[in-house]
Amino acid sequence: MTNGLLEDDEMRSTLSPEQYRVLRQKGTEPPFSGKLLTNHRPGSYCCAACGRLVFTSETKYDDSSGWPSFSKPATAEVVILRSDNSFNLQRTEVCCANCGSHLGHLFKESPSQDHYCINSVALGFINNSTGEITY
Repeated sequence: MTNGLLEDDEMRSTLSPEQYRVLRQKGTEPPFSGKLLTNHRPGSYCCAACGRLVFTSETKYDDSSGWPSFSKPATAEVVILRSDNSFNLQRTEVCCANCGSHLGHLFKESPSQDHYCINSVALGFINNSTGEITY
């Protein structure tokens, strides 16, 4: 770890190839393919790379986009927002503030409504009832 960020070699050895592609290479999983998309159990969502809490089930909602959607992060400090102009689109990238991994994108639905569109493979789910973590 350097400056609080995990190095790529550390991540490559602990993540699946799909997780690495999304988290470290800023990929996107296919819509409607993520196993956490339809998860409605009470709990928390952590970064799949470092385990830091990033979202909670209280802010998760179904927007039919094909990816898990959240209205806000667990706290403002757990994510970093960056300008993303890839593919000739103006978007806001959402990254884990702890390890720098790409989680997804933030879209403004209205001046007062944020839509965090997050890759399921970039998250782990911590079940409130059992404490079990699933990726």
